[in-house]
Amino acid sequence: MSVPVVTRILLADDHTLVRDGVRLLLESQPDLKVVAEAGDGVQAVDMALHEDVDLAILDVSMPRRTGLQAARVLAGRRPDLKILLLSMHENEQYLFEALKAGAAGYVLKSAADRDLVEACRAAMRGEAFLYPRAVRALVRDVLEAGRHGAPVPDDLLTPRESDVVKLIAEGHTTDEIAELLVISPHTVERHRSNVLEKLGLRNRVELARYAIRRGLVEP
Repeated sequence: MSVPVVTRILLADDHTLVRDGVRLLLESQPDLKVVAEAGDGVQAVDMALHEDVDLAILDVSMPRRTGLQAARVLAGRRPDLKILLLSMHENEQYLFEALKAGAAGYVLKSAADRDLVEACRAAMRGEAFLYPRAVRALVRDVLEAGRHGAPVPDDLLTPRESDVVKLIAEGHTTDEIAELLVISPHTVERHRSNVLEKLGLRNRVELARYAIRRGLVEP
């Protein structure tokens, strides 16, 4: 596959200072250029679908839609786009979900100055990038799954249900969620009821705790 002379990058993070630092790091390289920036996951998806970009770098934890949720949408609607997840969390669950979502790599913010440029170039070559402990975690998981004869279980929730849970945990009302997701309030309530039944939860508080554990929102 051909790699562009200059990789055009969409950078999505809800912290302006983080975006500024990452942009400076990337643009110190002659083959990398940030051409679009987003402050939340919904904006990131919209820009990735309408801007001329080759690579999207998505923060795992963003408002309205997480980097993982955005990656799933983009993997389906723009399969040509390379995606990297950037996170402050060395969390195996995030890592596995990033790979299932179609990301080419998972980079820790604490090691971005060392790893991010290499990760961008690897993604554009069609290769995966994982930090060393992530590789060990994947190997261990594969060995364990093989030992028990079962794959890693998928998330119980559908992508739309995860969207609803995230927005509930962020404190949005039913009407606000309906407007953000362009669905009816009745549909929002139906998703909420389905999620509570699936997960054996009772109320919004327990739903919020679940969302934090799943990394849909930051604690």
